Amino acid sequence: MSIVLGMPGIRPAIDPAARPAAPGLIDRFGRAATDLRVSLTDRCNLRCTYCMPADGLPWTPADDLLSADEIVRLIGIAVRELGVTSVRFTGGEPLLRPDLVEIVARTAALEPRPEIALTTNGIGLESRAVALRHAGLDRINVSLDALDDAAFTRIARRPLLHRTLAGIDAAVAAGIGPVKINAVLVPDVDVDPAELLEWALARGHELRFIEQMPLDADRSWRRAGLVTAATVRERLSARYALVPDAAPREGAPAERWHVHPHGQTDAASLGTVGIIASVTEPFCGDCRRTRLTAQGTVRACLFSHDEVSLTTALRAGAGDDELAGLWRRAMWAKPFGHGIDQVGFAPPARSMSEIGG
Repeated sequence: MSIVLGMPGIRPAIDPAARPAAPGLIDRFGRAATDLRVSLTDRCNLRCTYCMPADGLPWTPADDLLSADEIVRLIGIAVRELGVTSVRFTGGEPLLRPDLVEIVARTAALEPRPEIALTTNGIGLESRAVALRHAGLDRINVSLDALDDAAFTRIARRPLLHRTLAGIDAAVAAGIGPVKINAVLVPDVDVDPAELLEWALARGHELRFIEQMPLDADRSWRRAGLVTAATVRERLSARYALVPDAAPREGAPAERWHVHPHGQTDAASLGTVGIIASVTEPFCGDCRRTRLTAQGTVRACLFSHDEVSLTTALRAGAGDDELAGLWRRAMWAKPFGHGIDQVGFAPPARSMSEIGG
């Protein structure tokens, strides 16, 4: 079942029969999706300006969300039959799922076992980090856009910086690491990227700057106000020397840089920093991601206007082979790129919290 969510315009018909009889999640451009992003909820306890409106959104009713059994079954199909090797749980805020630890543990018990990661705002992590580590969580990314209380509150619209920082410390203490920090710089709040990097380096965290994408529910995103990857590199270079990482990215969204003292590229590296330039320097040509929303629909691209429901077939009694076939056909229709720079680009109807990060 295909669901149209946005203002798609005219798109050429894609013939599912033209797909080769290959087992993985391949598309028409030779890419194979091995990285699965699973949204567990659209709910969140922050109201970040680049994601949600100040008053929040109408949340999806609980009965319309995938259950833990359904989530684990679909992940099992992905890793056994579709070539997925990495699973990242997202939201909304995935820590708001009371069964998160159970879902992680059951995913870790799958054969073959995928790498398991979590993207979170860190609120509530302080009390659950140990349980998540014991359940099998391998890696964690925590969103942190500012270190100043006032700046954090302007972006998140909630005065909860102390809880995010406590969550980061708890993850480290639990042995989930190194922790990656995700930071989105927004044009109307002055945050010094070099100060964020200094803080992260001192604690052994890997900081990743992410260009703000047109996925905010308020539809206030403007290309003209974007804090670009080039701007971030320029501001970081005023304090540090950045040397490109020679290792291949292999589909990773972040371009990584080794950080050295200013003017001392021969000195020992202080750590690394990543920059995700989704808008100005897109990496669509090597995209290896497939997305499953909290309602059980497949999104071939973060900016898709169409979704293919697995839930409808799953709840009607479909077998694993049928569900795998639906998933394969959805990914075969994946576009080459998100098209943000193209005339007539329209963002998807859903915001980031509704899609899953």
